[in-house]
Amino acid sequence: MHTAAPPRVTGNPPASRTSWFAVAAVTAGIFAIVTTEILPIGLLTSIGSGFAVSDGMAGLMMTMPGFVAAIAAPLVTVTTARLDRRAMLCTCILLLAVANLLAAAASDYWLLLVSRVLVGVTIGGFWSIGAGLASRLVPAASAGRATAVIFSAVPLGSVLGVPAGTFIGETAGWRTAFVALGVLSIAVLAALLLTVPALPPERPTRTAELRALLRGTSTRFALAITVLIVAAHFGAYTYVTPFLEDVTKAGSGTITVVLLVYGAAGVVGNLVCGSTVSRHPRATFAAVAAAVAAGTLLLPVLGQGIGGAVALLALWGLAYGGVPVCSQTWFAKASHSAEAASVLFTASFQATIAMGALAGGIVVDRSSPSTVMTLGGVIAALAALVACAHYVKRVPWQA
Repeated sequence: MHTAAPPRVTGNPPASRTSWFAVAAVTAGIFAIVTTEILPIGLLTSIGSGFAVSDGMAGLMMTMPGFVAAIAAPLVTVTTARLDRRAMLCTCILLLAVANLLAAAASDYWLLLVSRVLVGVTIGGFWSIGAGLASRLVPAASAGRATAVIFSAVPLGSVLGVPAGTFIGETAGWRTAFVALGVLSIAVLAALLLTVPALPPERPTRTAELRALLRGTSTRFALAITVLIVAAHFGAYTYVTPFLEDVTKAGSGTITVVLLVYGAAGVVGNLVCGSTVSRHPRATFAAVAAAVAAGTLLLPVLGQGIGGAVALLALWGLAYGGVPVCSQTWFAKASHSAEAASVLFTASFQATIAMGALAGGIVVDRSSPSTVMTLGGVIAALAALVACAHYVKRVPWQA
């Protein structure tokens, strides 16, 4: 997978073997974060029934981290701009461990939501800092490959983390799944402490720089496409378990397998889009948005049988697997600063996860999971049209 070229940095990265261990530790951190963030999708109904709340109310577990992360991304990055980035990564992962263990012990639903607030702070801080670190951890010639490895944690969270967490939750209880994530977070913290070198800030990100970036036309296109495709995806995917239960009539074991297929397709999509997005960013983003639209629009029609549901979720996963790298690459091409691009990418992505999950929850409580899928498809189609408009108008990447 290839991503936008990393910024030129001063100083020499650490020795090769040590540096790749550090890349692996950062990747593991993002894997733990992604799994923690989206695990409630696989356990939505069991957690909801445990606290006697509706599917839409249970969807707040997805909404809360997103809104908090959108605020935390610029706030944490700017206020800690002069602090060592290694220390910040470790602090964020320690907070993730606390959040998971709090979720496992929550006696009331509001305590569970408090734990999700802590998850949001972790996402905003770790993603904004970690997404652009590859060029500081490995030699310049390997920075692109290291960035690809770090971003592979996103689909791996779907292909390994969520199915594994769902399986643990279905067999040993959802609280046990969060305990397992707490243990994983502590292990990641140890790996970061052992492998990541001191990383003093090289160019502090300032608020003025973020405001200037927002004035760019390509940045605004990036925001529009990201908002539309992520809202479409999470507005629908947050409620895929109720859909599979109510419409496809799938049991818990089958749902775990379907989520595994979805995640495996996401890994493939990440690799495919990663190899094309640098050369064809507009076409790649438009294609994945169109494929998400096709998968979600057809699911209420062809997803009543397990075969159709699996095929369409595989298409959906294949397409969405490329969305994060497409969005991050678009922001990077529109910016002169890797960390500033990561901040806007993280903030917009997470805010839209929250809005999508919240809107989907309102719709699913007042209508049905099938209606949510249809609306998601329409919004994803709009994202594809915006990407095409950027090409038709020949908008320059940087003003």
